[in-house]
Amino acid sequence: METEAMKTQMFLPVYRAAAQSLAPFSGLFLRRRAQRGKEELARLGERRGQAGLARPDGRLAWLHGASVGEGLALLPLVDRLIGKGFHVLVTTGTVASARILAQRLPSGAFHQYAPLDAPRFIERFLDHWRPDLFLLAESEIWPNMICAVHARAIPIASVNARLSPRSFARWRLAPSFISALLSRIDICLAQSEDDAGRLLQLGAPRVVAAGNLKYDVEAPPADPDRLRALFTGLGPRPVWIAASTHAGEEALALSAHKRLVRQLPDLLTIVAPRHAIRGDEITALARAAGLETAQRSRGEAPGASTQVYVADTMGELGLFYRLANVIFVGKSLVGQGGQNPIEPAKLGSAILHGPHVGNFIDVYAALDQGGGAFVVNDADDLAGRLAFLFSNPRDLRQAAEASRESVAAMGGAADRVMRALEPYVAAMIVSGQ
Repeated sequence: METEAMKTQMFLPVYRAAAQSLAPFSGLFLRRRAQRGKEELARLGERRGQAGLARPDGRLAWLHGASVGEGLALLPLVDRLIGKGFHVLVTTGTVASARILAQRLPSGAFHQYAPLDAPRFIERFLDHWRPDLFLLAESEIWPNMICAVHARAIPIASVNARLSPRSFARWRLAPSFISALLSRIDICLAQSEDDAGRLLQLGAPRVVAAGNLKYDVEAPPADPDRLRALFTGLGPRPVWIAASTHAGEEALALSAHKRLVRQLPDLLTIVAPRHAIRGDEITALARAAGLETAQRSRGEAPGASTQVYVADTMGELGLFYRLANVIFVGKSLVGQGGQNPIEPAKLGSAILHGPHVGNFIDVYAALDQGGGAFVVNDADDLAGRLAFLFSNPRDLRQAAEASRESVAAMGGAADRVMRALEPYVAAMIVSGQ
């Protein structure tokens, strides 16, 4: 009878061969994605392992995250690795993450798109960059990438590692395969004890619950001139933000606005969708509701009579978060899982959210219990909670401060991760790398 180990030994070569056979079609695949705005046409070579930059001399740490959230969570480690004498290469796979990291990476760090998980592309990438250390963020598990790095005896760490119960159940269907991959990772630094336990059960040889790096990320920056211009244009009017919204939530936000405007006639609602490409759709929705609307991507600024401002640009959330101290965080009323509330909380905002926050359950639990966040179930709830907070500025200030304190208390993961990585860094120093 065929054993699971035999299946694993067969599956890795099959996966490798399949990825290799599809590599010649990658150009067509990538160009089609570029036509949909999902790739940068001028940088498609990076997705095939062709470097867009020269490798700097000296030690190089390669950090990889899937998209915006994972890439930003790596920033505290970027700063600390630079402080230890590394150059830092950060790779991600999305256009949005590339643009935001271009604004946020410090001197000594740079971004490239991650190569597709085909052997020839991975080998080409590694031949050029020759990393001394490889850090994978969260749930990124790419077989060819992990196997190729391991084969070159480059230390691999999974940082901010997480494994949801659903993913855990799926991987348990192929236990030897996932164990073979996890065994090539030198250390898994998990977000929580639960994540650590699931990784250990799947075969990770060394796991430490280090905490969530997202609590250590600095609040998003804001251009001071743009911020001043917006403050001047708005004046002393009540402002709230529906941030990182998904389809269906904008309609609820607009409905809440129309209820509130009877009590707060000069209210401004800022809608910052999770996907900026939906800006035209949301603007049309607001205007169809009879609301005077301005749209950021079209160069429009909110005036005294603007009721809804559609903030459909990338990399400016830090700007808008500073305009309001009460923020609804999306993907929590419509859709599942919720978006990350840590950034607005760090800037001292009371947080409103729907009941569906499974992707960030720990931070929402801390915010709710600490009095910095409130659950709303529909447009009526949303309007009611906003009305209460705007009518009771002392309660709003207390909630905003509680929000800030809750996320501050959950920090420290970056230092714990660096302590866990110290033996690998020390070994490089001793060996003269």
